[in-house]
Amino acid sequence: MGLLEHRRGLVFGVANDRSIACYVAKSLAAEGATCGFPYLPGEKNERRVRRALNDAGFADPWMLPCDATKDDDLDATFAATKERFDTIDFAVHSIAYADRAYLKPGKFTETPRDVFAQALDISAYSLVAMANRAKELMPKGGSIIAMTYFGSQKAIPGYNVMGVSKAALEASARYLALELGDHGIRVNTVSAGPLRTLSSMAVGGIDEIFEWVAGKSPLHRNIETEEVGKTAVYLLSDLSSGVTGENLFVDAGYNIVGL
Repeated sequence: MGLLEHRRGLVFGVANDRSIACYVAKSLAAEGATCGFPYLPGEKNERRVRRALNDAGFADPWMLPCDATKDDDLDATFAATKERFDTIDFAVHSIAYADRAYLKPGKFTETPRDVFAQALDISAYSLVAMANRAKELMPKGGSIIAMTYFGSQKAIPGYNVMGVSKAALEASARYLALELGDHGIRVNTVSAGPLRTLSSMAVGGIDEIFEWVAGKSPLHRNIETEEVGKTAVYLLSDLSSGVTGENLFVDAGYNIVGL
Protein backbone atom coordinates (compact mmCIF):
# COMPACT_ATOMS: atom_id res chain seq x y z
CA MET A 1 0.00 0.00 0.00
CA GLY A 2 1.09 3.56 -0.71
CA LEU A 3 1.47 6.21 1.95
CA LEU A 4 -1.73 7.88 0.73
CA GLU A 5 -3.82 4.84 -0.09
CA HIS A 6 -7.55 5.63 0.15
CA ARG A 7 -6.83 9.34 0.71
CA ARG A 8 -8.76 11.88 -1.35
CA GLY A 9 -8.35 15.57 -1.88
CA LEU A 10 -8.11 18.62 -4.12
CA VAL A 11 -5.07 19.99 -5.93
CA PHE A 12 -5.51 23.64 -6.91
CA GLY A 13 -3.13 25.18 -9.41
CA VAL A 14 -2.37 22.88 -12.32
CA ALA A 15 -1.88 25.25 -15.25
CA ASN A 16 0.39 23.28 -17.58
CA ASP A 17 2.88 20.42 -17.57
CA ARG A 18 5.49 22.52 -15.75
CA SER A 19 3.23 23.48 -12.84
CA ILE A 20 4.40 22.53 -9.38
CA ALA A 21 0.83 21.36 -8.73
CA CYS A 22 1.09 18.89 -11.60
CA TYR A 23 4.21 17.28 -10.14
CA VAL A 24 2.65 17.25 -6.69
CA ALA A 25 -0.43 15.48 -8.03
CA LYS A 26 1.72 12.90 -9.79
CA SER A 27 3.61 12.17 -6.57
CA LEU A 28 0.39 11.89 -4.57
CA ALA A 29 -1.17 9.51 -7.10
CA ALA A 30 1.96 7.34 -7.04
CA GLU A 31 1.31 6.84 -3.32
CA GLY A 32 -2.33 5.88 -3.86
CA ALA A 33 -4.15 9.21 -3.49
CA THR A 34 -7.22 10.20 -5.50
CA CYS A 35 -7.23 13.84 -6.62
CA GLY A 36 -9.68 16.37 -7.96
CA PHE A 37 -8.38 19.32 -9.95
CA PRO A 38 -9.99 22.78 -9.75
CA TYR A 39 -8.72 24.93 -12.61
CA LEU A 40 -9.15 28.50 -13.83
CA PRO A 41 -12.27 28.52 -16.06
CA GLY A 42 -11.99 28.82 -19.82
CA GLU A 43 -11.85 26.38 -22.74
CA LYS A 44 -8.18 27.09 -23.43
CA ASN A 45 -7.27 26.54 -19.79
CA GLU A 46 -9.35 23.36 -19.66
CA ARG A 47 -7.55 21.90 -22.67
CA ARG A 48 -4.12 22.85 -21.34
CA VAL A 49 -4.76 21.44 -17.87
CA ARG A 50 -6.29 18.23 -19.20
CA ARG A 51 -3.33 17.70 -21.52
CA ALA A 52 -0.88 18.28 -18.67
CA LEU A 53 -2.70 15.82 -16.42
CA ASN A 54 -2.97 13.23 -19.19
CA ASP A 55 0.79 13.50 -19.75
CA ALA A 56 1.30 13.09 -15.99
CA GLY A 57 -0.58 9.79 -16.05
CA PHE A 58 -4.13 10.85 -15.23
CA ALA A 59 -6.14 9.23 -18.02
CA ASP A 60 -9.50 10.66 -16.97
CA PRO A 61 -8.88 13.42 -14.40
CA TRP A 62 -11.78 14.86 -12.43
CA MET A 63 -11.61 18.58 -13.20
CA LEU A 64 -13.69 21.45 -11.82
CA PRO A 65 -13.73 25.02 -13.17
CA CYS A 66 -13.06 27.38 -10.27
CA ASP A 67 -12.04 31.02 -10.07
CA ALA A 68 -10.55 31.29 -6.57
CA THR A 69 -11.45 35.00 -6.39
CA LYS A 70 -15.16 34.15 -6.51
CA ASP A 71 -16.88 32.76 -3.43
CA ASP A 72 -19.64 31.23 -5.54
CA ASP A 73 -17.06 29.24 -7.52
CA LEU A 74 -15.37 28.01 -4.34
CA ASP A 75 -18.76 27.06 -2.85
CA ALA A 76 -19.65 25.11 -6.00
CA THR A 77 -16.26 23.39 -6.07
CA PHE A 78 -16.47 22.15 -2.50
CA ALA A 79 -20.14 21.20 -2.89
CA ALA A 80 -19.23 19.08 -5.93
CA THR A 81 -16.33 17.59 -3.98
CA LYS A 82 -18.62 16.63 -1.12
CA GLU A 83 -21.02 14.99 -3.57
CA ARG A 84 -18.22 13.01 -5.22
CA PHE A 85 -15.97 12.15 -2.25
CA ASP A 86 -18.19 12.89 0.79
CA THR A 87 -15.08 13.71 2.82
CA ILE A 88 -11.51 14.66 1.90
CA ASP A 89 -8.14 14.18 3.56
CA PHE A 90 -6.02 16.89 1.97
CA ALA A 91 -5.97 20.10 -0.04
CA VAL A 92 -3.09 21.59 -2.02
CA HIS A 93 -2.94 25.33 -2.67
CA SER A 94 -0.58 26.14 -5.54
CA ILE A 95 -2.00 29.30 -7.04
CA ALA A 96 -0.57 32.81 -7.21
CA TYR A 97 -0.81 35.82 -9.46
CA ALA A 98 0.52 39.35 -9.78
CA ASP A 99 0.61 41.68 -12.74
CA ARG A 100 3.94 40.88 -14.42
CA ALA A 101 4.43 44.54 -15.34
CA TYR A 102 5.33 45.11 -11.69
CA LEU A 103 7.52 42.02 -11.27
CA LYS A 104 10.69 43.77 -12.37
CA PRO A 105 13.60 45.27 -10.41
CA GLY A 106 12.85 48.86 -9.43
CA LYS A 107 9.09 48.56 -9.89
CA PHE A 108 7.84 47.80 -6.37
CA THR A 109 7.28 51.42 -5.31
CA GLU A 110 5.15 51.93 -8.41
CA THR A 111 2.75 49.09 -7.57
CA PRO A 112 -0.84 50.41 -7.92
CA ARG A 113 -3.36 49.74 -5.19
CA ASP A 114 -5.49 47.45 -7.36
CA VAL A 115 -2.47 45.36 -8.43
CA PHE A 116 -1.41 45.01 -4.78
CA ALA A 117 -4.92 44.00 -3.67
CA GLN A 118 -5.33 41.52 -6.53
CA ALA A 119 -2.03 39.79 -5.74
CA LEU A 120 -2.94 39.42 -2.07
CA ASP A 121 -6.43 38.16 -2.88
CA ILE A 122 -5.36 35.46 -5.33
CA SER A 123 -2.06 34.47 -3.75
CA ALA A 124 -2.89 34.61 -0.03
CA TYR A 125 -6.54 35.13 0.86
CA SER A 126 -7.55 32.24 -1.39
CA LEU A 127 -5.84 29.86 1.06
CA VAL A 128 -8.03 31.14 3.89
CA ALA A 129 -11.15 30.82 1.75
CA MET A 130 -10.24 27.27 0.72
CA ALA A 131 -9.37 26.16 4.24
CA ASN A 132 -12.66 27.48 5.58
CA ARG A 133 -14.54 25.26 3.16
CA ALA A 134 -12.18 22.31 3.38
CA LYS A 135 -12.58 21.97 7.15
CA GLU A 136 -16.25 21.05 6.65
CA LEU A 137 -15.14 18.09 4.53
CA MET A 138 -12.45 16.97 7.00
CA PRO A 139 -14.47 15.69 10.00
CA LYS A 140 -11.65 13.35 11.01
CA GLY A 141 -8.86 15.80 10.36
CA GLY A 142 -6.61 16.29 7.38
CA SER A 143 -3.69 18.19 5.94
CA ILE A 144 -3.49 21.39 3.90
CA ILE A 145 -0.35 22.66 2.18
CA ALA A 146 0.46 25.80 0.20
CA MET A 147 3.39 26.65 -2.05
CA THR A 148 5.59 29.64 -1.27
CA TYR A 149 9.06 31.03 -2.01
CA PHE A 150 12.03 32.57 -0.17
CA GLY A 151 11.10 36.00 -1.56
CA SER A 152 8.55 36.13 1.26
CA GLN A 153 11.32 36.45 3.83
CA LYS A 154 14.11 38.21 1.94
CA ALA A 155 13.85 40.96 -0.65
CA ILE A 156 14.48 39.34 -4.04
CA PRO A 157 14.94 41.90 -6.85
CA GLY A 158 11.93 41.74 -9.16
CA TYR A 159 9.76 39.54 -6.91
CA ASN A 160 8.15 42.63 -5.41
CA VAL A 161 4.43 42.41 -4.62
CA MET A 162 4.53 38.64 -5.04
CA GLY A 163 7.01 38.47 -2.16
CA VAL A 164 4.65 40.49 0.00
CA SER A 165 1.79 38.18 -0.99
CA LYS A 166 3.80 35.07 -0.15
CA ALA A 167 4.64 36.56 3.25
CA ALA A 168 0.90 37.00 3.83
CA LEU A 169 0.33 33.44 2.65
CA GLU A 170 2.83 32.04 5.16
CA ALA A 171 1.37 34.10 8.02
CA SER A 172 -2.12 32.97 7.04
CA ALA A 173 -1.00 29.35 7.14
CA ARG A 174 0.27 29.78 10.69
CA TYR A 175 -3.01 31.30 11.88
CA LEU A 176 -4.95 28.58 10.09
CA ALA A 177 -2.77 25.93 11.74
CA LEU A 178 -3.53 27.46 15.14
CA GLU A 179 -7.29 27.45 14.63
CA LEU A 180 -7.72 24.25 12.66
CA GLY A 181 -5.61 22.19 15.04
CA ASP A 182 -8.76 21.80 17.13
CA HIS A 183 -10.25 19.98 14.12
CA GLY A 184 -7.22 17.72 13.68
CA ILE A 185 -6.25 19.61 10.52
CA ARG A 186 -2.61 20.45 9.88
CA VAL A 187 -1.55 23.41 7.73
CA ASN A 188 1.98 23.87 6.36
CA THR A 189 3.76 25.69 3.57
CA VAL A 190 6.47 24.44 1.22
CA SER A 191 9.07 27.01 0.21
CA ALA A 192 10.43 25.71 -3.07
CA GLY A 193 13.59 26.98 -4.68
CA PRO A 194 13.30 28.66 -8.08
CA LEU A 195 11.75 26.47 -10.77
CA ARG A 196 10.97 27.10 -14.42
CA THR A 197 7.22 27.44 -14.11
CA LEU A 198 4.85 29.71 -16.01
CA SER A 199 4.65 32.13 -13.07
CA SER A 200 8.37 32.22 -12.25
CA MET A 201 9.30 33.13 -15.81
CA ALA A 202 7.32 36.37 -15.38
CA VAL A 203 9.79 37.57 -12.73
CA GLY A 204 12.42 39.93 -14.08
CA GLY A 205 15.98 38.61 -13.66
CA ILE A 206 14.89 35.00 -13.09
CA ASP A 207 17.83 33.57 -15.05
CA GLU A 208 20.25 35.37 -12.73
CA ILE A 209 18.42 33.88 -9.75
CA PHE A 210 18.81 30.36 -11.13
CA GLU A 211 22.52 30.93 -11.69
CA TRP A 212 23.06 32.45 -8.25
CA VAL A 213 21.23 29.67 -6.36
CA ALA A 214 23.08 26.96 -8.27
CA GLY A 215 26.39 28.58 -7.38
CA LYS A 216 25.72 29.45 -3.73
CA SER A 217 23.41 26.77 -2.34
CA PRO A 218 25.02 24.00 -0.25
CA LEU A 219 24.06 21.37 -2.86
CA HIS A 220 25.38 23.62 -5.67
CA ARG A 221 22.33 23.11 -7.86
CA ASN A 222 18.75 24.14 -8.40
CA ILE A 223 16.04 21.75 -7.28
CA GLU A 224 13.90 19.47 -9.44
CA THR A 225 10.12 19.85 -9.37
CA GLU A 226 9.79 16.19 -8.40
CA GLU A 227 11.50 17.03 -5.11
CA VAL A 228 8.64 19.34 -4.20
CA GLY A 229 6.21 16.53 -5.02
CA LYS A 230 8.00 14.15 -2.66
CA THR A 231 7.88 16.75 0.11
CA ALA A 232 4.15 17.15 -0.46
CA VAL A 233 3.72 13.40 0.06
CA TYR A 234 5.48 13.74 3.41
CA LEU A 235 3.32 16.65 4.58
CA LEU A 236 0.05 15.11 3.40
CA SER A 237 0.75 11.67 4.85
CA ASP A 238 0.96 10.35 8.40
CA LEU A 239 4.75 10.65 8.22
CA SER A 240 4.28 14.28 9.29
CA SER A 241 1.46 13.70 11.78
CA GLY A 242 3.08 15.99 14.37
CA VAL A 243 3.97 18.81 11.98
CA THR A 244 1.81 21.90 11.56
CA GLY A 245 2.30 25.62 11.10
CA GLU A 246 5.72 25.06 9.56
CA ASN A 247 7.40 26.46 6.47
CA LEU A 248 9.50 23.66 4.97
CA PHE A 249 12.27 24.71 2.59
CA VAL A 250 13.03 22.61 -0.47
CA ASP A 251 15.71 24.78 -2.03
CA ALA A 252 18.99 22.80 -1.99
CA GLY A 253 19.73 24.55 1.30
CA TYR A 254 19.97 28.04 -0.19
CA ASN A 255 17.97 29.64 2.65
CA ILE A 256 20.65 28.83 5.26
CA VAL A 257 23.47 30.59 3.43
CA GLY A 258 24.45 34.08 4.60
CA LEU A 259 25.44 35.55 1.24
